[in-house]
Amino acid sequence: MTRPFKVLVFLVVLLLVSGGGLVTVWAQRDREEPVTILGPWTDTQGEQFEQVLRSFGIPFDYQGTAAQREVLLSKVQSGEPPDIAIMPGVGELAEYADQNLLKQLGGLYDEDEYGAPWKSAGRTPRGVYWVPVKADLKSVVWYREGEKPASSPAPLESWCIGMGDDGASGWPGSDWIEDLVLQREGPDVYGKWALGDDDAKWTGKAVRTAWEAWAGLLQQNGEAARRALLTDHRGAPGRHGLLFSDRGGCALEHQGSFARSFYERNPAGLTDSAPLLPEGPYPVRAHEVTGDFAALFSDRPEARNLIEKLASREGQRAWASFPNVFSANQQVPPKGGPVGRAIADRLTGKRPRCLDASDVMAPAVRDTFYEAALLTIARAEAGTDLDITGLLTDLQKVQDAQPDRDAALETVCSKP
Repeated sequence: MTRPFKVLVFLVVLLLVSGGGLVTVWAQRDREEPVTILGPWTDTQGEQFEQVLRSFGIPFDYQGTAAQREVLLSKVQSGEPPDIAIMPGVGELAEYADQNLLKQLGGLYDEDEYGAPWKSAGRTPRGVYWVPVKADLKSVVWYREGEKPASSPAPLESWCIGMGDDGASGWPGSDWIEDLVLQREGPDVYGKWALGDDDAKWTGKAVRTAWEAWAGLLQQNGEAARRALLTDHRGAPGRHGLLFSDRGGCALEHQGSFARSFYERNPAGLTDSAPLLPEGPYPVRAHEVTGDFAALFSDRPEARNLIEKLASREGQRAWASFPNVFSANQQVPPKGGPVGRAIADRLTGKRPRCLDASDVMAPAVRDTFYEAALLTIARAEAGTDLDITGLLTDLQKVQDAQPDRDAALETVCSKP
């Protein structure tokens, strides 16, 4: 072998060794890179969630924000999505799945540990793309302990209503309309409406009469409607939520189980909303529920491992050990105390449970829904024509313009 050829062989070997070392360095760096997580929890609940994440032993970087939909869209558009996004509902996630931006979760958690409607919410015709990591109950009304309301509709002045939010203002109003459709018409009609079925159009009787019932409540008192329009749904900072911010004012709050975190240590009871809704009382036909769903934008092993731990029965038990956190995992023991048991019984009971309709809808439809709810209360406050028919016609036009979604859900409600 000639000397020049020996030198060439030596250089090639040296390059291969160096390259292998470089690959090793980059692989090690990828393992050390924290898993990025975008979620909805801030302040105390954000700290609690980070405490759970630390117990997994996987480096992470958590960003909590009430505007996670807007933040996630910005990150996706810039080409830097988080490894894991936790979103309220699946309408947004279905669109990302249709764009092939989500990774499948098959095999990362036991689907049988999650009952309906959570199980159906995790599977699309193309596979599993999201898992509920926190559950909340709706279709309930909160009241100050010892002041349980009568089982009949209450006037507007009795209701604590706040339409504001850091993210998507208007959803507290959509919750009222959703609950009215659910309790008046039942889960079948509600589910078809949520999924955009032609048998339950926005302009149909079911949605129109529910919207009219809510509008009739708002028209009872223009000043009360104005307060609702200008009030944050969490109440003023440090005032323990709307229910306890003004002892001489409102006494009832139509809000999900997460509202208990706003009340801090103030004692509050809850009851089913159906008897108290406008133009009622109605029988309790079902309970609306909502969830925060985790999805993967990255196939990094560390990210998949973190999802696996968070969705497991052990991870869910750790997360649900905090007072105001509830899980959709059926292996998590129910909470103690009358309020905790009441929420758990409704989340797992025999009555049908239906996912929040606006969370299931395509984002464009959902956003128009929120805007229409805000516009209804603004017109009620001003004493002008509500034009509900016009609002619903516009909503139906937005619905009709939506493309078919491959990742859309097939069902919204559990069976009785």
